[in-house]
Amino acid sequence: MSRHGGSGGPRDGGRFGGPPRPKLVKTSGEGIEYVDYKDVESLRRAMSPNGKIYGRKRLQTTAREQKLIAQAVKRARFLGLLPYTSATL
Repeated sequence: MSRHGGSGGPRDGGRFGGPPRPKLVKTSGEGIEYVDYKDVESLRRAMSPNGKIYGRKRLQTTAREQKLIAQAVKRARFLGLLPYTSATL
């Protein structure tokens, strides 16, 4: 089992990780990747209790996926689905 390998990590439900986490990035029928900004519960899992978006290492996403997540969180904040600060979390 390598440290950065594909088996045994918390993401893939390996030895001690439990069930795999649901992915935030979804794929449409045409093969386009997107993050649903209306799926507030999954976006909350990508944020700290203070309202900050977790980093790439914590979420285990690529740079492109992280950009999509950040864009979706910003859209949800603008529409009032997510708060800007932790005062209302």
